[in-house]
Amino acid sequence: MATDYQTVIGLEAHVQLATKSKAFCADRNAFGGDPNRNISVISLGYPGTLPMLNEQQVRFAVKLGLALGCKINRRSTFDRKNYFYADLPKGYQITQDENPICLGGTLPLHLLPAPASTPGKRKAVQLHHIHMEEDAGKSIHAAGEPFTRVDLNRAGTPLLEIVTEPDLNSAAEVDAFMNGMRQLVRWLDVSDGNMQEGSLRCDVNVSVRPAGQTEYGTRCEIKNMNSMKFARQAVDYEVTRQIGLLEAGESVRQQTRQFDPASGTTSPLRDKEDAHDYRYFPDPDLPPVVLSEAFINEVRAEIGILPWQAYDQLIADYHLPADTARLLTADRATYQTFLRYADASPSVTDLATLWVNRIAPYLTDNRLDPEDLPLDPDQLARFQELILAGDVAASAATAKLLPDLLLTPGDPMKRAESLNLIQNTDTDFLATLVDEVIAANPGKVTAYRKGKKGLIGFFMGEVMKRSKGSAGPQETRELLVARLDG
Repeated sequence: MATDYQTVIGLEAHVQLATKSKAFCADRNAFGGDPNRNISVISLGYPGTLPMLNEQQVRFAVKLGLALGCKINRRSTFDRKNYFYADLPKGYQITQDENPICLGGTLPLHLLPAPASTPGKRKAVQLHHIHMEEDAGKSIHAAGEPFTRVDLNRAGTPLLEIVTEPDLNSAAEVDAFMNGMRQLVRWLDVSDGNMQEGSLRCDVNVSVRPAGQTEYGTRCEIKNMNSMKFARQAVDYEVTRQIGLLEAGESVRQQTRQFDPASGTTSPLRDKEDAHDYRYFPDPDLPPVVLSEAFINEVRAEIGILPWQAYDQLIADYHLPADTARLLTADRATYQTFLRYADASPSVTDLATLWVNRIAPYLTDNRLDPEDLPLDPDQLARFQELILAGDVAASAATAKLLPDLLLTPGDPMKRAESLNLIQNTDTDFLATLVDEVIAANPGKVTAYRKGKKGLIGFFMGEVMKRSKGSAGPQETRELLVARLDG
């Protein structure tokens, strides 16, 4: 039974960095474009060419490491990882083995609670290290073609590899880790985190062991997961497969495996390599990276508040529901823009609801960044004040007034007047309309007085029609109830 086993998972997350050039040469670092255009004699591995380290890669590595609470290695070195494959022109990958740039650290995860409106449980996943390296090119195995195409545009792209401890225990935690890492690298502006473009992907090391056993089971590595849906499916399948082997009295073989999305299964690629198979040795062409305290402090000053801290702040300062706080801290631009509008808002709780339900969809539909919202903070605050004061019904404000203001910004009160949305609360005016509606519907009045109290909605609608939507709903309802019950 699955409940008699514990799943143990370690991740190797690969983050492509948003630098302008590649890791060790001046080739353009950009996704897409015609194959084999962003290349040079260095990225093609021509004899006699020498690498030169990209300083921005170092800065981004330190930035991510500081955000994750890592110890920054003041002296890190580069090594060569040797293997032969068509998309690796040099025959080796420049990486860090012995002395990586970041050690330790944790990534706090939000494990989805039930209900989502409460903060729920948080887990800090322990990291082993982060190291700098370069990406390989891309092999394209087109269906029906007897050959493999190789695009080397990606060869040499700066990578950070984040290696966790075997600290995760389910597919859901893998999902939470990768989503948390994607949020963080975007927040820090070190990567776009687009999994569909390969900017963020992971290798998943999965093993199972009988419950209560302290020794780890034999692990299998599932390579290059660039979809969280597929990662969840792969982990679930692999756990079931390994438990099935153990239950049948067989052993799990240490392997590198691939996931087939069509069948939802994993299959072996090769026996898992160990470090000695790669014949690591120090790269003779790259000197050690030596970091000063001044450089580290300069990078630290760029970080600011982190996403989990921003999430906690919104809940503590504004008492927002957890799911709302989560959406408002999905990226730094949304969070910072929301705070600017919150400073002017007469009700931050109502503003948060408005933002999630109306403003965020508007920005998405129109492909706008949060800071490009047409209404400024004062205009949106005055819009809220119209609702809070009862001058405009909330439903009319969000359905009619707000879309009009977003299309053509202006003074909310004047716009509400021009749209005939200001609620009329004059008792004499409303009483005349109520009497007219009651007089015009004697049958409905009789039915109401015999117990069909739901007809109050019909009478409200008729008054609204006669007032062209301007009748104050609370005052109208009170007058109707008084007349009908009287």
